[in-house]
Amino acid sequence: MASYRVEADLIGFDDIPPLKDGIHSIREAEETFYGFYVQENDEPTLAGAISYSREGCMVTICRMMVHPNFFRRGIARSLLQHILMDQQLNGATRFIVSTGTENLPAIQLYESFGFAVRRVFTVPPGISLTTFERPAIIS
Repeated sequence: MASYRVEADLIGFDDIPPLKDGIHSIREAEETFYGFYVQENDEPTLAGAISYSREGCMVTICRMMVHPNFFRRGIARSLLQHILMDQQLNGATRFIVSTGTENLPAIQLYESFGFAVRRVFTVPPGISLTTFERPAIIS
């Protein structure tokens, strides 16, 4: 959840829904999760995770989180690449993801994978979110 604290600071809003998540709500989520582990002090440490949901051929990236201690190591890129490749092989044709409009690191990541802005919208209390979309195969 530390990664969402960083996002909250980037977008200037402390009440983003992921900060309210706990073990129970994550376990109850109807999403598929993948973790990224690194060896630290001879122990596997969960450094990041991604989740997605799928409806037909449409995949929605629901969560992307990397612990701040592991920023700038390509973890988010590896997680996203895994989901895109895996789901494309399983017949996905479109991918969607949303993030805070002020979350420039996330936006740069998604754009580097060919995601394009689909819409920008505001949720109470005035927080701007951007939804990105991309086809499974980029021409």
